[in-house]
Amino acid sequence: NVKLGGLGPDYEAIKEKKEKLKQQKEYAKQIKERNMKSIASVQRLPTKPQVVTSVSRQKALEYAKKIPRPKTFTTKQSDEKAKEERVLSQTLNEDILPQIASLETLQNRHRMEKQVVAAFKNLHIL
Repeated sequence: NVKLGGLGPDYEAIKEKKEKLKQQKEYAKQIKERNMKSIASVQRLPTKPQVVTSVSRQKALEYAKKIPRPKTFTTKQSDEKAKEERVLSQTLNEDILPQIASLETLQNRHRMEKQVVAAFKNLHIL
């Protein structure tokens, strides 16, 4: 009862495959129609969530109005003015010597850093 392969095409196997493909296509059409009906029914639902979002927005805006605003930085500005007044009073009292010493140290540091940068440029690192 064993049938060996022949030289021509196997019409029975082709018919079976063709039937299988027809059944698959028919099943796909049925599923597609069912899905389209379910999508259409979902789209017909009322638009209540949109109203809820506007209500939640109103709540958020009311909450934002109740939150206290952060303090402005007027205290820092007054501190800067006080420092300027101190510097002016020191210059008026001719007590500038500590500032000149710090200025000289800064200038020396600047010269040293310039030399370091120049050395790096000579090595083509920067």
